[in-house]
Amino acid sequence: MEKLRRAVKEIAYTPHSQFLSNLSPFHLSLIPLLSLASSLYSVAVRLRRHLYRFNILQIHRLPVPVISVGNLTWGGNGKTPMVELLARSFAAAGISPLILTRGYGGADEAKMLQRQLQGTSAKIGVGANRVATALRFLEQFGFTSHAIFEELFCENKIEFKPSNDQIGVAILDDGMQHLSVRHDLEIVMVNALVPWGNHHLLPLGPLREPLTALCRADILVIHHADLVQEKDIDALKFTIRKANKSAPIFFTKMTPMYFFRCRDSCTKLSIMAVENATVLCLSGIGYADSFIQRIERMGPTFVDHLDFSDHHLFELQDLQVVRTRLEALESKFGAKPVVVVTEKDYDRAPDMLVRLKQYEVLVLCSRLQFLDYMESTEERFRKTVRQHLGQR
Repeated sequence: MEKLRRAVKEIAYTPHSQFLSNLSPFHLSLIPLLSLASSLYSVAVRLRRHLYRFNILQIHRLPVPVISVGNLTWGGNGKTPMVELLARSFAAAGISPLILTRGYGGADEAKMLQRQLQGTSAKIGVGANRVATALRFLEQFGFTSHAIFEELFCENKIEFKPSNDQIGVAILDDGMQHLSVRHDLEIVMVNALVPWGNHHLLPLGPLREPLTALCRADILVIHHADLVQEKDIDALKFTIRKANKSAPIFFTKMTPMYFFRCRDSCTKLSIMAVENATVLCLSGIGYADSFIQRIERMGPTFVDHLDFSDHHLFELQDLQVVRTRLEALESKFGAKPVVVVTEKDYDRAPDMLVRLKQYEVLVLCSRLQFLDYMESTEERFRKTVRQHLGQR
């Protein structure tokens, strides 16, 4: 199954013009079936949207403002880091946020958010039926429909205010295609490294919806913007503006903050901990290249990587593959390599990673930050969010 997932992902990110030259016979044999499935998926997407548009399927209005953080493609777009930034900011302003997440892959993202937001007023609801989940939390904690959003993000520096346990705002993690809840603010994340893949819909390509769906965005965020050239940013903006001529565009990156040991999550280590070391990046995330590139910038002697599909649940057979790779690296470089994983991988399988006890396993903690580029400042982002929620 993992081999098939890898093959589908490779097809999705190979330009259509390069199918014959870059793909193996196995990959090419999958394309007719994937094309058929993609056509059926396209019909289903259009039908579903029409059912909601004509009120055949019900759209629920929650008694608090709803912010959707989503994207058009699968994985690696920075949705969860943006959700964390928003939730932390609301909590700091005294507005208790409710995060609604589906809980894919053992709810690794929900576990990561719970750990990151521990000690704040943020609440996390996990479940496929997000309306039911939201109503359950709203009934349990109550809600305030008159949150003072005019005061939200008013200054560059957030001053912590007393927290009201009543829910003041809901944040949909991966919410763009979740149509059963009315969105008051639509934030769409775009991965600058691989924005649209081969431009086909799932499963032939990585698109969940056609690019025209960008017209629904109130705010667009180009993530990993620091890892691409300016000409790539310009090309992205050109594509976005064809679908959405007015929504503000912001630029973000993931900034490494520190490491912690897999066996001791309380101890923070400097990002220089991997300097001059042999590193194996182990990941099961949507797009691993950004993770690998950031590790390479920390000055290790050599960086190898093992990439699994998004939300991959590591099993004993996977660990044997990892050990084999580590032993080969140790033999080649004469020193024990260091394993580095993302927070998401750690929160999905901490017990499994501990089994690599003969090697140091470090977890990289990063935070989303805005790039001060073309008026893409965090202050302007806060102001835009405040304006949209004030209109509610």
